[in-house]
This record gives sequence, structure tokens and C-alpha cells, in this order.
Amino acid sequence: MPDSDIEKLEALLRQEILSETAKIPWTELQRFFAAGKTIYVAAALDLVDVALQIANDNDSQIRQWMAKSQLAPVSDDQARYWIDTDATVWAVVVKPYVLVQELKHDQRDELA
Repeated sequence: MPDSDIEKLEALLRQEILSETAKIPWTELQRFFAAGKTIYVAAALDLVDVALQIANDNDSQIRQWMAKSQLAPVSDDQARYWIDTDATVWAVVVKPYVLVQELKHDQRDELA
């Protein structure tokens, strides 16, 4: 497949992932957390880019993020904090996972 076709497919997938992101209360994701299916994405990363790399099985990039603790299963402490603060997160599903990221200050207004 020519590079331009691959780039077009990746752009389409990126757009599809972006359209499926949502601002959602953490409490609505509790069943996914209980099943071990929620993945924390550090604020320094682009949620859509992370989802794209996971969808494309880019193992080397995923391992780099994990090594830097920028990508990891949501911890019990993080989940408890989000419950205690009634947090809303930015989320996207990349089966079988739900990727979650704390909203940045500008996203709270932008995604309202």
C-alpha cells in the first residue's frame, strides 16, 4: 500500500477516534475500572494520539509511555481521588480499554 494511502487511513482513524472522545463523569466508568479496563493517560500526552497508537498496536511507543509512567492502569488511589473530587475525565474507548485523562483547564470549558 502506498504511503499516501496509509497516511489517509491513519488520518481517518484519528478523526474517528477524535469523534468518539467524550467528557464523562468518572463515576460512570466505575464498572470498567472494577473490570481492570481503564487506562490512565498522562496530561502531557495527546489522548487521541495514544488511542491511535494503541489501535495500531504500536508496542514500542506504548512501552515507552509505560516506562515513563505516562500510561498505566488507573490506580486505586487515582480512582478514589476522582470519586472524592467528583471528577469529570476525557475518555475514549479502544477495545477492550477505556482510556481516561484528567481534563486540562482549557478543556473543561472547551468540551462543555
